[in-house]
Amino acid sequence: QVQLVESGGGLVQAGGSLRLSCAASGSIFSLNVMGWYRQAPGKQRELVAAITSGGSTNYADSVKGRFTISRDNAKNTVYLQMSSLKPEDTAVYYCRNVGYTGGDYWGQGTQVTVSS
Repeated sequence: QVQLVESGGGLVQAGGSLRLSCAASGSIFSLNVMGWYRQAPGKQRELVAAITSGGSTNYADSVKGRFTISRDNAKNTVYLQMSSLKPEDTAVYYCRNVGYTGGDYWGQGTQVTVSS
């Protein structure tokens, strides 16, 4: 089992910044992908950004150039630096850990609200 704990959400004005953190603990495979997803009210959950254990990254088009995903493998922690936030970024943000040889875990989510 892997436990994921997100932190760093909150209320911010449009144009502002936030940094989300997700700390993983438990039976973590050394080779894995960690990602951030978000779900706005009435919408499907969508991928925001993902990063492999080797450091390769992938971003949704809507956040490219504004968000940066990074990870600290020694701390089993993934970060999402969000800048130039827009009201449409408002959502619950979830952390996900997928092991290359098995396992798919989600965090409990953290609310991000961007006011106009």
